Amino acid sequence: MTSYEKGSPDGDYVRVPKERLFSFVSRVLESIGIPKEDAKIVADNLVMADLRGVESHGVQRLRRYVDGIRSGGVNVHPRIRVLREGPSYALVDGDEGLGQVVGRLAMELAIEKAEKSGIGVVAVRNSNHYGIAGYYSLMAAERDMIGISMTNSRPLVAPTGSVERFLGTNPISVAAPTRGRPFLLDMATSIVPIGKLEVYRRKGEPIPEGWAINGEGRLTTDVKDVFSNGALLPLGGLGELLGGHKGYGLSLMVDVLTGVLSGGTWSRHVGNTEERNSEVDHFFMAIKIENFTPVEEFKSRMESMISELKALKKHPRFERIWVHGEKGFLTMETRLKLGIPIYLGVLRELNRIGMETGAGKLMEEGG
Repeated sequence: MTSYEKGSPDGDYVRVPKERLFSFVSRVLESIGIPKEDAKIVADNLVMADLRGVESHGVQRLRRYVDGIRSGGVNVHPRIRVLREGPSYALVDGDEGLGQVVGRLAMELAIEKAEKSGIGVVAVRNSNHYGIAGYYSLMAAERDMIGISMTNSRPLVAPTGSVERFLGTNPISVAAPTRGRPFLLDMATSIVPIGKLEVYRRKGEPIPEGWAINGEGRLTTDVKDVFSNGALLPLGGLGELLGGHKGYGLSLMVDVLTGVLSGGTWSRHVGNTEERNSEVDHFFMAIKIENFTPVEEFKSRMESMISELKALKKHPRFERIWVHGEKGFLTMETRLKLGIPIYLGVLRELNRIGMETGAGKLMEEGG
């Protein structure tokens, strides 16, 4: 497969080179007071999402960060502190800083502790939205470790048996090295992240039935229902027949490890980026493979497992069997060559942000 893009772009869009997009996002953030190195971390996280085909967490969310910084909801000069620590663990207070900045520091700390003791666990409280969870787990995989990353988020999901929002989309990511592209699981514990609905709203299209309910608990395809008084559904959907209670349990587990364990809070009490004390909490773990089995042997076994998976008899509706992260890596390779597709509606919004902040436009609609 020489060229592949996850969820092939449709509609009117332009292609933007990765470095141009990265530079633009960095300039915008610096222009509103973010230190240069911190701005680069946030830009790297957002652009990586778009490179991997996760546009719901990419640069279309820049407005959210800009508004959060301008409103005072984000501390642009946080005093990120280690409150407690031991050889293999730490508790970090993010001081309401940008989640990507807090998250990167915390994962680096988990990796450092794993290097010395074999395992590193870091819980974080008092942070903000940290972008794609896979950004952090991959940091560990690149160091020949297994990485785990998760975060709680504002309430958008109704637990099984309720019509009220209580849980966040609470993503979980696990990454492990192989001889080639790493294995990368990066998933919301809801059927879809809220960013997917924002994409449908922008396109003016109905959402698939089964993703969400309205305020009365009926399944809805109208995205407006969800953004008014409806809710997303946990993985498995409505009720227990297809395992909705399991997705609900996974989401609650994320709240336990991120918010309850850290002394922070759980999703029902998490706020928006634009608000003070939004209280987003994270959890990171790094496992040093060498302490359990030789790294090259681990990678070889991973390759064998993946090869066996791909050799399975295929279902008649599917042309190939994918492994987690594979679509994203192929999409990234394609977009590094062709450029990142940015829909015209998003481009206009980015250009407005650039002009408002003095960073200048990303590019004209004509290219």
